[in-house]
Amino acid sequence: MALTLCGRARRLVSATSVHKNGFLHRQTGSDRFQFGEAKAIRLLPRRTNMVQELGSRDNFLQHNREIETSYDFLGEMRQRFLRFKRQKYLPEIEKFQALAIAQSPKVMVIGCADSRVCPSYVLGFQPGEAFTIRNVANLITPIEYGPTETNSALEFAVTTLQVEYIIVMGHSNCGGIAALMSHPNHQEQKSSLVERWVMNGKAAKLRTQAASSHLSFDEQCRRCEKESIKDSVMNLITYPWVRDRVKRGELKIHGCYYNLSDCSLEKWRLSSDTINNGFCVSDREIWA
Repeated sequence: MALTLCGRARRLVSATSVHKNGFLHRQTGSDRFQFGEAKAIRLLPRRTNMVQELGSRDNFLQHNREIETSYDFLGEMRQRFLRFKRQKYLPEIEKFQALAIAQSPKVMVIGCADSRVCPSYVLGFQPGEAFTIRNVANLITPIEYGPTETNSALEFAVTTLQVEYIIVMGHSNCGGIAALMSHPNHQEQKSSLVERWVMNGKAAKLRTQAASSHLSFDEQCRRCEKESIKDSVMNLITYPWVRDRVKRGELKIHGCYYNLSDCSLEKWRLSSDTINNGFCVSDREIWA
């Protein structure tokens, strides 16, 4: 059965028809309607070996696009919103009206922009519980690297909202980390914005390559994904207003690695390093 955003069967539209508001176009030439590969894949029937069943990646994507032309995305989104209002907002209207006035989350999540890894969905946060910022590969740069939208959100969460926990959440099969690992170390010039951004994780990449040169590229990526999370956790301490609150016991920092393949979560925490009078990432746990 085809999977749609609201669980209903799709309303089929012929390949040559045009939606009344012009949202769908004829499936000819450059006017062919497309949503993009990532979103389309999510809407296909749930099968474990779908790519193999369809023969090749090209056939798989072609099949996606054919389905897209008959899918009223905005119509489904409208139905989802109205269902949210009917089933969640109205029964808890006092809670949502209080949230309309102010927020007081206890947790900040710094996650990856990947569409498969929604922190609120995976970790079960409700509206108002988690202040969230997401970027490619869930990277946090040191304070000396200058301002980014991530550290501006960090500053607001720590100094204004005064969150009590920060979670850096990465995941397996991260495209940002794969781009980092694919970039030649000797090539200084970066040709894209993505390359410029992910190279902020170069230290984790170099450590991974030095310790895991005997492993396959995919295995190295899995290791680098975890090393990058640990580096981002440590980079948080370069911000004085984070460091001070951690020292006073008012803020706790954790790193999490979500494995998409088996739905397990590997977790670490930032702890005091009494030997070196600093901090370290320790106390590994696995939730499975």
